[in-house]
Amino acid sequence: MTTILENANIVDVETGSISADRHLVLEHGLIHDIAESPVTGMADARRIDVAGGFVIPGLIDCHVHATAYTANLGELPKQSPIYVAARAAVLLKAMLQRGFTTVRDVGGADFGLARAVEEGLFAGPRVLYGGKALSPTGGHGDHRGMGTDNEDSAYSLVSLGRRCDGVDAVRLAARDEIRRGAHHIKIMANGGISSPTDRITSDQFSEAEIAAIVDEAEMANLYVVSHTYTARSVARAVRNGVRSIEHGNLLDDETARLMKERGAYLTPTLSVLRAIADVGAQSGFPTDRIQKVNAVLDSGIRAVELAQRTGIPMAYGTDLVGPMQDRQLDEFRLRSDVVSPLDMLRSATSVAAELVRLESEIGHVRAGYRADLNVLDANPLDAGVLVDFARHHRHVIKGGAVVG
Repeated sequence: MTTILENANIVDVETGSISADRHLVLEHGLIHDIAESPVTGMADARRIDVAGGFVIPGLIDCHVHATAYTANLGELPKQSPIYVAARAAVLLKAMLQRGFTTVRDVGGADFGLARAVEEGLFAGPRVLYGGKALSPTGGHGDHRGMGTDNEDSAYSLVSLGRRCDGVDAVRLAARDEIRRGAHHIKIMANGGISSPTDRITSDQFSEAEIAAIVDEAEMANLYVVSHTYTARSVARAVRNGVRSIEHGNLLDDETARLMKERGAYLTPTLSVLRAIADVGAQSGFPTDRIQKVNAVLDSGIRAVELAQRTGIPMAYGTDLVGPMQDRQLDEFRLRSDVVSPLDMLRSATSVAAELVRLESEIGHVRAGYRADLNVLDANPLDAGVLVDFARHHRHVIKGGAVVG
């Protein structure tokens, strides 16, 4: 069915300009036309008068874990994959209702989940998946306790990561994820909060291993995403060709300059750290790991400010797990003290689209682009509107269909 959005204010996220009184014709999942005058004819079209509402691109979250319905990630391998898929369907539908029409899953989702959304079996955003993140033994993707020796790395078990050690093994693991249709390869190159046996400050994977994974990804025309907090780990990743740095809370000036020089992107995830600090224990996050948050919590906003000042492109990402996933829109609020509304909007639209290499398809309201849109009742470039996104959100449209 053709859908026409009438009397719309269109936000150009590239220039920050507003085109008033426009009429968008949505056909076959694309923005067919943007007219300056009312569209006549098309008697069978569905017409929606947005009455001066502001049309922006669908939001893109570049750091989600769609299968992480529980905040205790070590429990996932004990669950039925069918049950986890059902829980993931609920999480994905909620993401779509919030205005996210594309998400990049960086550990957990696979071809089956993405296909279920694509075929309309699950309502949700488009899922760009990396399969299981690659982790060294004892790294951030290894959720075995110190007294646990059982093998839990079978691919059929639900988990966010898989273990691999040595150049030959990481090449094989990367090739396997590519075989399974990955859009990117995720590596755990630094210690993390949810993992039980590593430290935030520990580097993970040798530089030779990182370079080998990047080589495999690039041969397949893909890119590598790296979990990294410390400046040293960020530098090791970027020097070896990693394109997308996740978190980056302990970034320093020298490493920020290196990222800018090499064209790397940063995806800060302030939301998950704030959520764990606020409600982690009652959300089921393992209490013995909550104190790890203190090492990186307050430094996150400083890293965002540094990246903004250095000119590093920043994408929107949240990294939320378990019941904390309902805080997905909080990233706007948490960045708002140091990032302008236009740059925040770009982070969740055009910059994110560039990062996932879909800049010619999504991230803008333009003829020929996918009809993934949000309609707000206020100008998102005004202070406070993105911060209170849910209150101003009228409609979400994915592939030309109004879904909320």
